[in-house]
Amino acid sequence: MGSCLSSDSRSPHPGSPASTIRKRKNSKKRSGSRNSSFDIHKEELLHRIPGRMFLNGSSEVASLFSQQGKKGTNQDAMIVWENFGSREDTVFCGVFDGHGPFGHMVAKRVRYALPLKLSTHWEVNIKSEDVLREISLNTGSSLYPEDAVLISAEESRLSIDVEETEKHLEVFQTLKESFLKAYKVMDRELRSYTNIDCFCSGTTSVTLVKQGENLVIGNVGDSRAVLGTRGEDDSLTAVQLTVDLKPDLPAEFERIRKCKGRVFSLQDEPDVARVWMPNSNSPGLAMARAFGDFCLKDFGVISVPEISYRRLSEKDEFIVLATDGIWDVLSNDEVVNIVGSASSRSSAARSLVEEAVRAWKITYPTSKVDDCAVVCLFLDSNSNNFSTASSTEDNDKTFVSMEMSEVSNYTGGALSPPALNRSCTVREGEEVSAVSNEEALEQDELLPKTEKEWSVLDRVAVGGSKYKKK
Repeated sequence: MGSCLSSDSRSPHPGSPASTIRKRKNSKKRSGSRNSSFDIHKEELLHRIPGRMFLNGSSEVASLFSQQGKKGTNQDAMIVWENFGSREDTVFCGVFDGHGPFGHMVAKRVRYALPLKLSTHWEVNIKSEDVLREISLNTGSSLYPEDAVLISAEESRLSIDVEETEKHLEVFQTLKESFLKAYKVMDRELRSYTNIDCFCSGTTSVTLVKQGENLVIGNVGDSRAVLGTRGEDDSLTAVQLTVDLKPDLPAEFERIRKCKGRVFSLQDEPDVARVWMPNSNSPGLAMARAFGDFCLKDFGVISVPEISYRRLSEKDEFIVLATDGIWDVLSNDEVVNIVGSASSRSSAARSLVEEAVRAWKITYPTSKVDDCAVVCLFLDSNSNNFSTASSTEDNDKTFVSMEMSEVSNYTGGALSPPALNRSCTVREGEEVSAVSNEEALEQDELLPKTEKEWSVLDRVAVGGSKYKKK
């Protein structure tokens, strides 16, 4: 996955967006250096929080697994955070699919920072509502005791039902505002990073917060959330919870068109609509919303999430969040059936990724398998259907194994475009060098650069890859 750039846009011209981004980055280098040690310390503390998982493993409520494809560095990231925001019965989940030369860095940075921002805004919104509620109670009129006696039992039950409904709506509204603010601040912050060039790099994001029976989902890009639930005949059924936000959706297409962006498909991949700049056949982004990708933010690509709400029921069994490496080759029903029939819940995510890899090789034998990342959140955590792999000791071993595999599977150097790019951008240019492990990579992103600054358009010309043109 990466930006699709034509040869006429390899180097920025004076006054071009790339040139402007480079100048702005240089001017902010000092502030990035000043905050780096604080952010690294904060991140080290974050890694020690119980219930926060971001590498392959499982717990009593979730299963996670990611596998690098055949296109280079694994640009997918994922997270499960139990007792999110220090709230019981609350969990945060997310998967992120990076694209572009720095897509893997963007995905990991968003995975790290977005939950913190969401938790902060959620807390602020709750406190604001509490203050307003207190003011309302102090200034409003209350029932006299004799009035309360006249309320019938039926009216009392109706009042309770209304209160419950209002409570759920209140949770949704509060979280909706929190999601919108957190996504906005996250995208704005990406502009200021000195070591992650987000001009032609970005990431998708599908995240959820489950609090009790309330489920709120925020989505940008083409990663997807699907619910596994029991139908009327007690059979396992798939319910798609999000929409793949691609450029050919009518509303997305119209917004991009009004902003002077262009949407069209290449001749050798007619089923993949891409976003292009007005006067340049680049970058060819295969989604209408994303974090980063600032070369297209003036031309219709946005980071505003679609927010949805669902009140969960006893028939709802699990939720699957996955990047497009899964959905390109497996249907919603196939995904739900694979997870539902896994030998244990702790192995569900891994089983799904392995099935997707097999499907890639069968369906697209001449194409390079895409990166895959899966989070399975089980809604009934009282089940005994967990293997011993969910123990703390085994999880630690799994996490270490994952870090080592990320390094050993790395294949540096320039990469040629994959034969199939269904819903991702075409990978071009030079890969970023590998690091010893994932935590070191994330910390290095915050450190100031001392080498020569390169724009993305300069960098992609180095590898000598063949550019696709209209």
